[in-house]
Amino acid sequence: MFRVVIPARHASTRLPGKPLITLAGKPMLQWVHESARRSGAADVVVATDDDRIAFAARGFGADVQMTAPTHATGTDRIAEVAHARGWHAEDVVVNLQGDEPRMPHALVDQVASLLLAHAQADIGTLAGPISDAAAFRDPNVVKVVTDRAGRALYFSRAPIPHDRDGGGVSSARRHIGLYAYRVRALEAMARLPSSPLEQLEKLEQLRALEIGLTIQVADAEVSPGADVNTAADLARVAAELGA
Repeated sequence: MFRVVIPARHASTRLPGKPLITLAGKPMLQWVHESARRSGAADVVVATDDDRIAFAARGFGADVQMTAPTHATGTDRIAEVAHARGWHAEDVVVNLQGDEPRMPHALVDQVASLLLAHAQADIGTLAGPISDAAAFRDPNVVKVVTDRAGRALYFSRAPIPHDRDGGGVSSARRHIGLYAYRVRALEAMARLPSSPLEQLEKLEQLRALEIGLTIQVADAEVSPGADVNTAADLARVAAELGA
C-alpha cells in the first residue's frame, strides 16, 4: 500500500498561480490529481497553504490538507501531512508535484513499487537516458549516477559522469523528479536544515544523501512527459492536451 501527496503552492516567480492555470478546461492541479487517482494509491491528498488552491481542489473532489505557509520545500509540506494524519514510519508516500500534468500514473505505481521492493531503501526515484550533448550540459537537466545495485551515489546539475576520453554521453542518466519516501525518511529530512551540497547545487535530494539515507533508482518504464516551469512549457503541454 502507498499514498500520494501532491504539494501545491500558489506562489511561483515565473508562473504565479501555476496549479490553477487552466489546461483543456481543467486546472493543472486537476490533471495531476486525476493521474494520481488512476494509480494504485490508497489515498491521494493535495497539500497546500493557499485557500484558493484548497477551494479549487475540493471543487473537483480532492482530499485537501492545509499546511503551514513556512515550508521551504514540498518534502517539508508532505512531512507535515504525514504527521497530521498519523501515518506509520514505514508507510510509503509518493511526492507528485502539482506542476506535472503529464506524469503517467504508471510511473507513480513504479516509484512506489520500487521502494516497496527494496526494504533497505529510504527513498525511491526514477531516471532515464540522456541522448544528446546539449541536455547533458544543461544545468536544468539533473544527472544521477548510481552503484551497481541502483543506489544513488550523487545527483548534479553538472555533466556527470565525465567521460575523460571524450566518448560521448551514452552512460549519462537524467533524474526524473518523482519520489517515494518512507515516512521516517520524510521526518528525518524535515528535522534538518538545508545541507551544504543541497545549497550548492539547489538539489534537495542531496540532503538525503548527506545524512546517510539510501535512494534507490530505477529506469522509468515510460516517458514522464513534460513538467511546467515556464510559459514555453505551458504552451507545449497545452498543445499536447489539446487546449
